[in-house]
Amino acid sequence: MPPEGNLPDPSTLKLRRLLLASEGRPLTKSAIDLAARIAKPQRASVHVFSIARVWGTGLGLPMPALLPTKAEWDEQREIVERAVKALRKHGIDASGQVLATRKATKRILNEAQRTRCEAIVMAADPPRPRLLADLMWSQEPYRVRRRSKLPVYLVDRAKNERG
Repeated sequence: MPPEGNLPDPSTLKLRRLLLASEGRPLTKSAIDLAARIAKPQRASVHVFSIARVWGTGLGLPMPALLPTKAEWDEQREIVERAVKALRKHGIDASGQVLATRKATKRILNEAQRTRCEAIVMAADPPRPRLLADLMWSQEPYRVRRRSKLPVYLVDRAKNERG
């Protein structure tokens, strides 16, 4: 996908389905609003998708202690439910799903393909230097953007939290 400056203007997109994705953190109001602004004029549906993080494996096998807890699953379901409700208040057809994985980028991109989404919206922290970013879960939206063939619109999480 082209760098951020080369993304198509969201108002010019022609799409039927949009993915609003999270690597496991709450979706910001500004990310939900951007998804609504892109989807509403075209009556596109929005699929909200969040990751319940799997912390690893032991000897290549899933270890129950490293899988998401009930509280983590509930937290992710709540994130998705809030976003779906907010989108429906905008008059947008929305659905949601939570999956557990260690490889958030791969699952987000697979979900976009599986649901035939034509663009992705995510909230993102400010970018970090690439060497550090590859070690940080919070930089997952930038990995999604680098690997995606679809336009990926990132909303600055820090600006949203400041006001």
